[in-house]
Amino acid sequence: MAQWAVIIPADRWATERLFHHDTLTVAGLAGVEPAAGDEVLLVAGDDAPQVVALGTVDGSPAARRGAHGVPELVVAYRRRSFDEPVPADELKLAEPVAEVEEELFRRLAARLTGDRDRLTWLVSLDLPIEAATPAEAVRQFWSYVLELGPAELPTFVSPSGDELAMQAFVLGEEANLDPEEDED
Repeated sequence: MAQWAVIIPADRWATERLFHHDTLTVAGLAGVEPAAGDEVLLVAGDDAPQVVALGTVDGSPAARRGAHGVPELVVAYRRRSFDEPVPADELKLAEPVAEVEEELFRRLAARLTGDRDRLTWLVSLDLPIEAATPAEAVRQFWSYVLELGPAELPTFVSPSGDELAMQAFVLGEEANLDPEEDED
């Protein structure tokens, strides 16, 4: 069984940080053929590569073809560390998918801290909406969510039972929404 490093394209990385997915699909294998069950380090960042997740090749890449007939690699996530990535300067990746020496792979994988004990979080999105009926307000709410999305709508999150620890997030990143603190 081989070990691999897979670079997550920048546009896909932005999506991965915003939405929960069970798998990641990467096109363009450039002559390499990871086998089903091979282990994968998922890497983000062009200038300073960082390992952000550990996964397993899901199925045979050669059998999967994308929209343009290009082989696709599907990686099933095993452990995520999106919020605490591991610096990986020693990974010298010239291709989006590259085999990694086992000792280096194990060292980087061991440093991933993701998937700690799970907590219950309260996540909310509050919008003041003027409407004639509750059903109309709900329709407008979902229209605003679709139209504005995570780039413009702050989402609020706090640990269950500790609502005073609430934090705002925009585009998957913590955001300061206090206008008085921005007046420096």
